Amino acid sequence: MDWSAGNQSTERGGNFSAGNQTCGNSDGFKYSVYLSTYAVICPVGLITNSLALYVFLRLTPNKSPNTVFTINLAASDLFFALTLPYRIVYYAREGRWDFPDWLCRVCTFAFHVNLYASILFLTALSVFRYVAVLHPMKTRTLITVRRALSASLGIWAFVSLSSAPFLLSGTHSREGKTRCFEPRNAGSWKRILIMNYVALVLGFLVPFLTILACYWRIIRRLTQVGKNLGRDRPAPQRRRSVRLIAFVLTAFLLCFLPYHVQRTVHLHFMTSPSQDCAGRLLMQKLVVVTICLAATNSCLNPLLYYFVGGAFRSAVARVTYRRGRLQGRGTSQQSESSFSLSIRRGSYPQRSLKKEPP
Repeated sequence: MDWSAGNQSTERGGNFSAGNQTCGNSDGFKYSVYLSTYAVICPVGLITNSLALYVFLRLTPNKSPNTVFTINLAASDLFFALTLPYRIVYYAREGRWDFPDWLCRVCTFAFHVNLYASILFLTALSVFRYVAVLHPMKTRTLITVRRALSASLGIWAFVSLSSAPFLLSGTHSREGKTRCFEPRNAGSWKRILIMNYVALVLGFLVPFLTILACYWRIIRRLTQVGKNLGRDRPAPQRRRSVRLIAFVLTAFLLCFLPYHVQRTVHLHFMTSPSQDCAGRLLMQKLVVVTICLAATNSCLNPLLYYFVGGAFRSAVARVTYRRGRLQGRGTSQQSESSFSLSIRRGSYPQRSLKKEPP
């Protein structure tokens, strides 16, 4: 059961009732948009996050608190990407779940774990940048690798426990199909509405306000330093800070804010006694769009590692360079081997090796 699955039909044939009206549904829109979006996010998320974890775990010997947070962020995104093939099959079959019930629960659980783990790990990265800019002499003592590991464990525990209720609701039958990602009945909406406000405050508003406060202080400090030093070109630390601010704010405003606003409005609409067909169809389509925006964050985070993390960018460049050299060396060796083999077989022109008779 997703928070805003939205397209819960109450009548045969997939239509629903709103007051005394019988309305259509947006199932066709839902299936096509989810299918096309997840078909793009899945391979991109699997490849980029797998590469990120390889670089962080194998090619980064000196782990920093920043590395600890990004490893956990990439692991969260990879966990969600691994569940997307099942969603793709589900929507390709127009809402028919042919997998075990426990897998439906895990897929729903993974979406919400990834959503709020991403928010909290991005918040942790922002706090780390705040300390590095405003208290550079205390960074090594205030934020250590051990504290970053403890904070990461706390984030995983909080997100897993708060998302655990989604493991209690699995598949159900409706219209001759086994459904997943949809509420069982109208009574589920009130319970979901309460859960929504807990997640809205603790999982979104508090982290978002924390990030805004950190970035406001960072921008003020960087502006003051720039004026005092009279530099026209920004220092590397300033560039990294500006890139981090731009990326995180874009992620929140594009992926997380629309989802939480629309989800709250949608749940209130679903619990309202008076509903009209046009309003409900609009809500259903907005649910689909905002969930897709939220899911897109899982394949955008690798851009953060590349453009903000200089060490990550250097490691990727080294891997690419080594692979290019190995391929070039293999091609050269293969050419030399073919040339030698041709001489041994006598395929090389013999006229140039023997003296022509007079």
